[in-house]
Amino acid sequence: MTLSSAQKKDYKRIGHHLKPVVIVSDQGASEGVLSELNRALDDHELIKIRISVADRDTKNALVEQVCKASGAELVQVIGKMVILLRKNKKANPNLSNLTRFKDM
Repeated sequence: MTLSSAQKKDYKRIGHHLKPVVIVSDQGASEGVLSELNRALDDHELIKIRISVADRDTKNALVEQVCKASGAELVQVIGKMVILLRKNKKANPNLSNLTRFKDM
């Protein structure tokens, strides 16, 4: 699924107000990090994560690895912050950032 520029714009608007829920450090995307990432995507659908590495190429490789491993769609990368999207058909409306912030 590829996102249109209008969809990305809407998701960026919502993602701007989010705090990072997962932090990926120099050790990379371990099993624990990926399981927490999957849990966060299941609950919130649209999340912000922090990639805490100094090298740009390493950061881009980690972003690609995280997206591939989780099945999430990349919405935006700004510095060390990354916004990811993975829609959930059975999302809890009280937890889903897409539902909670759709009227912003």
